Amino acid sequence: MLRGISPLLSPTLLETLYRMGHHDEIIFGDAHFPGESCNENIIRADGLRIDDLLDAILPLFVLDHVIEQPVMMMGPLPEDKADPKIAADYQDVHDGYAEIVKKHYPNTAPIAQVDKYDFYDRTRKAFAVVMTGDVRIYANLILAKGVTTW
Repeated sequence: MLRGISPLLSPTLLETLYRMGHHDEIIFGDAHFPGESCNENIIRADGLRIDDLLDAILPLFVLDHVIEQPVMMMGPLPEDKADPKIAADYQDVHDGYAEIVKKHYPNTAPIAQVDKYDFYDRTRKAFAVVMTGDVRIYANLILAKGVTTW
């Protein structure tokens, strides 16, 4: 273990974050996400929620300032948006992520919403996928890495 680094971050995840270059994307998939079908570089984070990982990662990770929206969520399908329970749950997840991002990067653009199937396409091109134990619907998240400055 290291001081100042959350124990939620495994050695493999830390190494992956370190190895990423600017504009590289990392996916955080919920427990139901088909990460293994979309990307070969899989990191297991079973039992952890994405918001907890996000809060642990952002102090170490520079968000990409070149792209318009460096934090993206999978958007719900139209039929799911019409379901009040799913819509409310999605909003709760979004608001939780937005609060964490704002805490670490107050000037970052609002979280973008990516169509479900576009999200899968981005996953195929992503640097890595972190598979979590998060069971909340549409909790999937993308972070784009920026240039680390001192």
